[in-house]
Amino acid sequence: MTETIRIRPARTSDVGAIKTLVAPLAEQRILMAKETVAYYESLPEFRIAESADGEVIGCGALHVMWEDLAEIRTLATSDAWRGKGVGHLLVERLLEEARALGVSRVFCLTFEVDFFKRHGFEVMADQTAVDPVVYSELLRSHDEGVAEFLDLARVKPNTLGNTRMIKAL
Repeated sequence: MTETIRIRPARTSDVGAIKTLVAPLAEQRILMAKETVAYYESLPEFRIAESADGEVIGCGALHVMWEDLAEIRTLATSDAWRGKGVGHLLVERLLEEARALGVSRVFCLTFEVDFFKRHGFEVMADQTAVDPVVYSELLRSHDEGVAEFLDLARVKPNTLGNTRMIKAL
């Protein structure tokens, strides 16, 4: 089935489809919904999965957090395509791009622990994934994903039940 799926960089015309993919998952508190402007601002980070007929069937983003650390975020697949390899293709592409950027670790915050384990991610036993100097620098970020990674109290209501996972590249 995966030969009919194409992964490509997101375009501005994809923002509506990204929001549509995220909406049901945000209602279930699996993903965090964002304001439309945030999707446009992070558009270069997104990759789109589309079917052979051009339908947007999945999305995912790679957000660089630090010299050696990036996060896979907003990974979503349409219900009709779930279980058909779309998420796998997106994760593999995002990991390839992380390697190309020189990132040595990729983080994710997820309810889909088994899915990410199949891609080599491990549950973070030690939540101190960065040294204290880098931690203090990351605290200056206004990005909610960075706050989630750092496990800051202000985002705990949004991450309740999620598992922090990491993969060394």
